[in-house]
Amino acid sequence: MLGDYRIKGRRANEIAADIEHAVSSGELQPGAALPPLRDLAGELGVNPNTVAAAYRLLRDRGVIETAGRKGSRVRPRPATTPRDQIRIPVPAGARDLSDGNPDTALLPALAPAMAVAAAAGDRAPVLYGHPRADPELLALARASFLADGAPDGSLAVCSGALDTIERILTTQLRPGDLVAVEDPGWGSVLDLLPALGLRPASVRLDDEGPLPDSLAEALAAGARAVIVTVRAQNPTGAALTPARAAALRAVLAEHPGVLLIEDDHGHGIVDQPYQPLATGRSSRWAVIRSAAKAYGPDLRLAVAIGDQDTIGRVLGRQRLDTGWVSLLLQRTVAELWRTDAAPVREVAAAYRARRDALLAALAAHGIEAHGAGGLNVWVPVPDESGVVAALVQRGWVVAPGARFRQQSPPGVRITIATLAPREAPQLAADLAAVLGASGATSRLI
Repeated sequence: MLGDYRIKGRRANEIAADIEHAVSSGELQPGAALPPLRDLAGELGVNPNTVAAAYRLLRDRGVIETAGRKGSRVRPRPATTPRDQIRIPVPAGARDLSDGNPDTALLPALAPAMAVAAAAGDRAPVLYGHPRADPELLALARASFLADGAPDGSLAVCSGALDTIERILTTQLRPGDLVAVEDPGWGSVLDLLPALGLRPASVRLDDEGPLPDSLAEALAAGARAVIVTVRAQNPTGAALTPARAAALRAVLAEHPGVLLIEDDHGHGIVDQPYQPLATGRSSRWAVIRSAAKAYGPDLRLAVAIGDQDTIGRVLGRQRLDTGWVSLLLQRTVAELWRTDAAPVREVAAAYRARRDALLAALAAHGIEAHGAGGLNVWVPVPDESGVVAALVQRGWVVAPGARFRQQSPPGVRITIATLAPREAPQLAADLAAVLGASGATSRLI
């Protein structure tokens, strides 16, 4: 079961620390089965409850996973090895299309907006006990949410989309709870769930977003929360259509107690309209909009609107740790949001032109690809490693689909943010040559 390795410890924290160290050092490999509780308790001379407590600690830290009578085993990807570490070295002269970053040339200048924010801070320095949110940012965010059809609710400002998602999950769920997530989906969320002791339930998707039948299956299996990317989905570029959003709302209506988290990180860089899933009848919900893609990843800020209880819990937990997001950052984002309305259309058009150019070039070679919106195009392939390695030899670095998949078929993600339309035909020709040498293609679903 564990080979030559022998677990040590007398207390729960000692046993947990020993196993976690063995996983980190490679002495226990991903997938290794741990001994049954009573067997390990007998070997160590401790109460089975002590071993059970150790296993709970490891599960909550994202080191192991438990499956009832099937026992416990080391996770295929422990929390100490996140998916974003699966990176391909970029040789000199190669085009890096793997990182998911926006084009810096399309980001607004920060200096003018930060000067406005700094001047406000000079006039009235922010001190302990002052309001934690900038009124102008909250007003702009609320107006934007409501104009797009989101229900009215409470607002919170957090340090980015992932921080917001984590705070919502930790205040609403317990370790062991099931969370419905897109597959393929955002690798950071797929890593976050087990790190919090939560279990992911895969939901299949196509270009219009999650499939209603697949979401219904996850909810029937007991999922207590759902995370949906409403547009610019990472990695596939999927975007909800009105018909798909209506179908998903109908599924969610059958499970009114489920927590709904809508990730709208594409706000500000796409031209597809926002399709809300939360309604005025939703009991637990939140919609998140991040500044990362539109204004730059270093602006660690997101605004969420949601029901009073969910947002209240997020703000309560925030007061106990970070306290608040820097008002300097909040005022900077508010100034960018207030003055950058026209360029948003230009940015969305630029990304669409690059995305469409690659999709058209791939289609000309008969290659299936997906990218309804956002910064990425997903290409199903039969062999991720082989395709990625062969493209590197031709001067292109793309992201392997393993960073984003659970049960879905293999693929590669191509970030189009800096890919000029004139480059698309050569990339498509090189990918066609690689796929022609490796055999048939895969599919998204």
